[in-house]
Amino acid sequence: MKKNILNKTLVAGLFTLTLSIFSCSDDFVKVSPEYSIDSENYFNSEDDYYMALIAAYDLLQPTYANVLLGEIASENTLCGGESPTDVIGWQQIDDMIHTPTNSNLKDIWNWMFAGVQRTNYFMEFKDKIDFDGKEQMIGEIRFLRAYYNFELVKWFGPIPMKVDKRFILGDETSLPRLPVAEVYAQIEADLIFAAGVLPVTPTQTGRATKGAAQALLGKAYLFQDKFTESADVLEQLIASGTYSLATNFNDIFENEGENGPESVFEVQYTDMEGAGFGCLQCSEGNVAVGFSGVRGYLGPLFSPGFSFNVPTQEATEAFEPGDLRKGVTILDIVAFADTTDASYTTGNEHTGFFNRKYIPRKRSQNAQGDLNLTNPNNYRAIRYADVLLMAAEALNRGQVSDSRAQEYLNEVRRRAFGDENHDVTLTGAALTDVIYKERRVELMGEGHRFFDLVRTGKAAEVIPGFVAGKHELFPIPIEEINFSAGNWKQNPLY
Repeated sequence: MKKNILNKTLVAGLFTLTLSIFSCSDDFVKVSPEYSIDSENYFNSEDDYYMALIAAYDLLQPTYANVLLGEIASENTLCGGESPTDVIGWQQIDDMIHTPTNSNLKDIWNWMFAGVQRTNYFMEFKDKIDFDGKEQMIGEIRFLRAYYNFELVKWFGPIPMKVDKRFILGDETSLPRLPVAEVYAQIEADLIFAAGVLPVTPTQTGRATKGAAQALLGKAYLFQDKFTESADVLEQLIASGTYSLATNFNDIFENEGENGPESVFEVQYTDMEGAGFGCLQCSEGNVAVGFSGVRGYLGPLFSPGFSFNVPTQEATEAFEPGDLRKGVTILDIVAFADTTDASYTTGNEHTGFFNRKYIPRKRSQNAQGDLNLTNPNNYRAIRYADVLLMAAEALNRGQVSDSRAQEYLNEVRRRAFGDENHDVTLTGAALTDVIYKERRVELMGEGHRFFDLVRTGKAAEVIPGFVAGKHELFPIPIEEINFSAGNWKQNPLY
């Protein structure tokens, strides 16, 4: 799986991106090499476009790092690991002492720009030939470009951009870092187009849909405090009836619950082939899962891991009494071992708690690759519960309708408690605070918390070491600053 059929070196740093095209099987995950081609003489058949589409989806898989660090950077979890120097870049982010030389931040920059590059490669040649279904492919490509650019603007703020053209050598010294508003304008344009052409149901499992584009558009609006626009598009999605909350919260995060009724968009993973530590982004499995597993674990249900991303005691106390989500979200390993005779060892910053949503489950005997690097657990990137809570927030903060905000909030809470006795009737700022708290417990362990705190101005209040005016963004990798020869300035205070 994941073998290059095109390997074209572009330039150093951001512009040293390997562009690989793959063939694929019906499940839109497994791929095998076919042939090598020259990029300028490609896109001569529908199959060429399809393989380029697969290559663009492929960069979703290393977003495991974005998810893991979205928790570690927040107050939800500590970095953990074997020792205080285990994956030092993650440890630094946890302690808010990261610098422009952080190699793990450089990975996120490189991988997300590689995704942008692949989508722009497709768009540069989108008009070369015509065939039935090309407009849908273009919609998927523009959804993916928006997804990667949204990650980049969340992490790094202003970024260099090209539209429908690949980055080339020399761009780093001439292209400016565009203001955040301009980046979001392109994200919005891409998602509006995608929502207009994508199908309601995916043509293959894992492919983007109209609902995925609408949900991401609503989220992009929310991140800009465009509350009316966010509420409008999210309520359109809700009214469509395409999605519903899973009856059992626990079912969502088991393998059988993948791509279920609550799944608006999932990053697909498989355990049929993996990679080594020298190329984590090459894994077809969810690398974050193995890193979040219980160190030295022996027992039922789960497999061992590296004990990173460990929830804090305070995070476990964020759940109200009777909240059924707590036992699904947090694994109390001491209590679990006492009742199952499981055994384990402890690592750095051991709290006794683990992110149960995304720790390794027992594997199939047919699984291949390193057990810690090829976990098949899909990442539920956008869930319907998130859509409901975003809509509630937009309606409330935009002073559109507190009654409808309560309705969407309480739909999520009724599943969490199994009754209507915990419905919320608050309005105004008090309702806003409840929605924020609900987002935390509903989405804990899913990589959203740090960015929710930043966009709502709460980060400095709750994250130890967070410096207002600095840590809202992460630093541009030092290599990129150097390559730009003074064209790009570093983010403030780094």
